[in-house]
Formats: sequence, structure tokens, C-alpha cells
Amino acid sequence: MSELDEKKEILTEAEEKEPVEEAFVEVEAEETETAEEAEKAAAPAPKKLRNPFEGKSFKSPFVPKEGTAGNWFTNMNLPNQLTTIRVCLIPLFVIFLLAIPKPAGNILAVIVFIAASLTDLFDGKIARKENLVTNFGKFMDPLADKLLVCSALICLVDLGRIESWIVIIIIAREFIISGFRLIAAENQKVIAANQWGKFKTVSQMIMVILMVLNAGGFMNTLGQIFKWAALILTVVSLYTYLAENKDVIREITE
Repeated sequence: MSELDEKKEILTEAEEKEPVEEAFVEVEAEETETAEEAEKAAAPAPKKLRNPFEGKSFKSPFVPKEGTAGNWFTNMNLPNQLTTIRVCLIPLFVIFLLAIPKPAGNILAVIVFIAASLTDLFDGKIARKENLVTNFGKFMDPLADKLLVCSALICLVDLGRIESWIVIIIIAREFIISGFRLIAAENQKVIAANQWGKFKTVSQMIMVILMVLNAGGFMNTLGQIFKWAALILTVVSLYTYLAENKDVIREITE
């Protein structure tokens, strides 16, 4: 056999082997995919965060006694009662912070402020879940929030724990957004909320708690950090509100 014939025979054998090797590769790939799918199926499903409000019904403990007409408070639904409680806690917060000797006054004021903030967390969620949204709630809920935060900030200015110009910017932002929302509502328009507003609210709450507590050391440093964070987020959230709703604002101001 010549050298040329030997080369042809080698090439022929190689060509015959290629389909077999490709078949083996395809089978191995299919087995790998099947194994991966089986592993995914056997793997436990990722845990979802449980909604604490899911499947629960909320009833007010303040209801009229059987056979009685009740009063203005007991005749409210639960979300509106929580909003009203938040408003009533504001004078108590101010008294504890300004009139009670430190540190007891600071601690009591923080407890009242946290309790009031929790009512803000629950009233809206319960109202939406139980379909208890009312005109009173739409008006008083945001107003109560602003009264609580503004009262705390003004008290902190009086105590020399925060600069007055920072408080002016924070309060001015609240009035600007509230004013636009009221005008928009009258014109059947909605000023949409965004995440920056939520970040701003959380940072303000933490700032107030730390500054009211006035524990000194690292806690005061942390309070200063949240003070500047709250100021920045206040300005950013105002800008984003106006930028994202510029078409609505243009419509209601023309």
C-alpha cells in the first residue's frame, strides 16, 4: 500500500469516528442538562418574606358598648383611631422632651415618638387591607405625620440640638409637596409618591430618635450622620417629586 493510500484510510477512519464522538458529546450534554434540572427541582424553593398583615383581620378595641351610641372616637374605624391617637401623643411628646428633667424626659419622649411612629405604620396598611379608607383618613394621616415630625424638630431647635436652617428646609419641603398635592387633588390629578420620599421619612425618624435620646458618644455622632442624610434626602426627594410630576404640575398651574 502506498503512502497516499495509507493517508486516505486514516482520514476515512477519522471521519467515521466523528459522528460517533459527536453523538457521545450530545448525550453527555443532555445528561448534564437533565442533572441540572433535577438539582433545581430538588433544591428547596427560596423563602418568601411573610407579610404580617396577610390573612389577619383587625378590629378596634375601642368600640361602643352594646346598647350605647358611643362617642366620636369609638364610632371611628381603627385606622382613624390610630391617626387620632398619633395627634394626641404629640403634646405628650413635647411635654416629656421640654418639661421633664433629663435623661428621663428624653427616654419618655423617645418612647412616645416611637409609639406615634408605629401608629403611622399601621393605620395606612390596615385602612387599605380592610377597605377602610375615608376622607378623614386621607386628610388627617399626612397632617398627623407632619405635625409629629415638625413638633419634634422645633423642640430640637429649642434645645440647641439641630440648626434652625435645616429645620426650615425640611418643613418648607413638606409644605411645598402638600400644597401641590392639594391643588392636584382638586383638579382630579395625582402627585405620585416615590422611593426617595420613603427614604427621607425613615432617615428623619431615625434622626429625631437619636437626637431626642441625646445619649452622647457614638449615638450623637450617628445622629449627626442621619441629620445630614435627612437633609440631603429632603432636597433630593423634593427635586424628584417635581421632576417626575412636572406634567401634572404644568397642568394644574396653567
